[in-house]
Amino acid sequence: MEREAKGAEGFRPKILVFSTNNISDLGIDLAGSMHMHYPPTVYVISVPCSSGIKPGWILYAIERGFDGVFIAADGTDCPYLEDCTARTARITGEAQNLLKERGFNPMRVKMAAICSVCAEPFVNHMKNFYSALEKLGPSRKGEVSDEV
Repeated sequence: MEREAKGAEGFRPKILVFSTNNISDLGIDLAGSMHMHYPPTVYVISVPCSSGIKPGWILYAIERGFDGVFIAADGTDCPYLEDCTARTARITGEAQNLLKERGFNPMRVKMAAICSVCAEPFVNHMKNFYSALEKLGPSRKGEVSDEV
């Protein structure tokens, strides 16, 4: 099935979430346990530490049909690295630059710290990101202009 054009009826952005199995997974699971609703087109992949995500993975996801990638970082709660937040922010910036170089809007990548009790913040991030992606429309090469 062909993806709907920007602004078309029926477009439902697909969001890939990189979540960490020690911290942010628990917050996301809590959202489900509390029957909190967020878009059904959100897909979660667990990783040990958000600072281990590769910018190329993000590009790959966008090129293969995801409309946005959200990194649910450990923040200051990371059990592995004291500077996890700074490293993850650097990775996010590198991914945004890589997307822009390849003709994709860098706003398709977001990052926020999600802790083990952050069910409501996670749901709010997903709803807000989903809404922003609806305005951008489906991801496609060449969507970046000089103004972005």
